[in-house]
Amino acid sequence: MAQKFEKKKERKIGNQIVPEKTPLIDPRYKNLVSTVVFIVVMIVFFIVNNTRTEPERGPYPPFYKQNIQSLP
Repeated sequence: MAQKFEKKKERKIGNQIVPEKTPLIDPRYKNLVSTVVFIVVMIVFFIVNNTRTEPERGPYPPFYKQNIQSLP
C-alpha cells in the first residue's frame, strides 16, 4: 500500500502585502548631504573653539626652573 503525499497549503492570515521601504535620503544625494553635515559640524566646532577665552597665566609652581638644560 502506497501512502499518498499531500502538499500542505500555506495558510495566508492577515495582510501579506509588505510595504516598500523608502530611504530617508535619496541615494543620489546621500554623499552630498553627509558631506555638507560634516562640514557644518566642523565649522561650528572651529568657531566655538576659537571664540572661547583662554585662562590667564598663573604663577609658576615652587622649585620650577625656567632654564632647563638639554642633555648633550
